[in-house]
Amino acid sequence: MTSVRDRVTKTFQKYVNIVMRRVPVQTLLETTGRKTGEPRRTPLGGRRVGDQFWFVSEFGETSQYMRNIKADPHVRVRLKGRWHQGTAHLMPEDDARARLRSLPRFNSMGVRTFGTNLLTVRVDLVD
Repeated sequence: MTSVRDRVTKTFQKYVNIVMRRVPVQTLLETTGRKTGEPRRTPLGGRRVGDQFWFVSEFGETSQYMRNIKADPHVRVRLKGRWHQGTAHLMPEDDARARLRSLPRFNSMGVRTFGTNLLTVRVDLVD
């Protein structure tokens, strides 16, 4: 069962994400819809480290994009306007709060504030 806080946060994010997906330099995660097979794009914050992209999901495996990743881990990540193919890995053993300290502050503050079930994700980039 989701809390009132989670429902309010998800509703707020839904409308903010509509705008953020249109910002050319916004980092986007593209998954494949597990039911529709259509591409689904989610704005998020994270950091590229070598051939990996790291981010933290604020709602863990309950987020729609996380459910899509579990169904098909092949994703694309748009970084600085350029798309990269990759494979996403859920990292439950990683300390998500510690990971947030290594990621961009603005996004990390929001994830820490609104997140109720933090989960680290690593995307191994192939190009």
